Amino acid sequence: MKTYSDSRTRSTVRRLGVPRAMLMLSMVATTACNSLLAVDNPGRVTADALSDPALAPILEAAALQSAQCAIAQFAVTGGTLSGEYVVSNGFVDSHPWEWRGIIEIKGAPGSCPGSRTTTSMGFYTPMQQARFQLEDLARRLAGFTDAQVPNRQKMLAEMAAYSGYMHTLLAEGMCDMVLDNGPKMTSAEVWAIAEKRFGDAITIATTINDVSLLNMARVGRARTRLDLGNLTGAASDAALVPTGFSRVAEFSETTPSRENRIYNMTVRNDYLSVGPDYRGLTVNGVADPRVKANNMNRVGADNVTPMWQQQKFIGSGAVSLPIASYAEAQLILAEASGGQAAVDAINRVRAITNVAAMAAPAAGTDMVPLVIEERRRQLFSEGQRYVDMLRKKIPFVTGVNRKGQTFSNLTCVPLPDVETRNNPNLKGG
Repeated sequence: MKTYSDSRTRSTVRRLGVPRAMLMLSMVATTACNSLLAVDNPGRVTADALSDPALAPILEAAALQSAQCAIAQFAVTGGTLSGEYVVSNGFVDSHPWEWRGIIEIKGAPGSCPGSRTTTSMGFYTPMQQARFQLEDLARRLAGFTDAQVPNRQKMLAEMAAYSGYMHTLLAEGMCDMVLDNGPKMTSAEVWAIAEKRFGDAITIATTINDVSLLNMARVGRARTRLDLGNLTGAASDAALVPTGFSRVAEFSETTPSRENRIYNMTVRNDYLSVGPDYRGLTVNGVADPRVKANNMNRVGADNVTPMWQQQKFIGSGAVSLPIASYAEAQLILAEASGGQAAVDAINRVRAITNVAAMAAPAAGTDMVPLVIEERRRQLFSEGQRYVDMLRKKIPFVTGVNRKGQTFSNLTCVPLPDVETRNNPNLKGG
């Protein structure tokens, strides 16, 4: 299988305050399958100094690392909101994400984990920080030349593609959106920006013949077009993604923010247990290899929740989280096409993991529910189920959970208090 991993994203740039504030740039050396990003630690510099084209590789690595963190946070948080996981620890900052506590979630915008024992969730702040860094570097690169910045065109394609994903995920998961202290925006307005970013990435990646970025952007735009209801456009993009393609967020144990968050929450620490609807799934009476969950025959740290341990991501460093893949593209194609084309696409995906082919359903069968079920299994623990529940209006669990906690009626994530209290366009309502 052809796989691309962002193994060059080995630095962290933390943005402090407004754009003209001081920035601390720190490089973290790690071991990777690709060559390391060879740059010196510049120490503390002003925002103006970031206009030096020599710093572009550092800002590139930092932006990509932030994006990977945001994607991992989205997968963990969305997995808990959707019921892929149930909370099996005793910490108060995890539980509201299972029973969807409105007040608690509004007060938890999220952050990149500070340690492998971090239990908090939330994706808003990590996603917005990554989006800002990606867009900021794209603006800076526009003012440089290819002679000043080696691989400038590839960086531009990267920034556009990853920015497209940040916009898409925010629009998918949030009830409302704002960008850079602006007014409220609808999901459609944000998806329109994402579609433009993906289009830019496709154009540049085609010109420089970067197949990985090209197909990443194709999957991203297909996903966004599916969100927008443009089935023809979604199918067109998805059909171009080649067999075996995968673009992933890669993990490492060199620093907590680089570790596999899902592994830490589910295997290293018994913080999350695979949800009841994902235990013991079969196809034609045979265990479904796409959703591996082992019964550990013990309860979690909360002394209540049976521990079912996911086996899809079982390493903190080497195992990667898919961002865009051939499998996802085929399932988008299936949903957008329907009929026999949908059956054929589903079976191409099933063949990847040697799952028995789906028999052709009766003529006139609505294929969408079947596709959504295939997505639930194939894309397990990748953050996709939460999105599917929102866009297809799949009911969220209600009532009282095993701990006596009552589920709220929250589905999408509301803007956090830190945004509504500080954004001048939102104050007073």
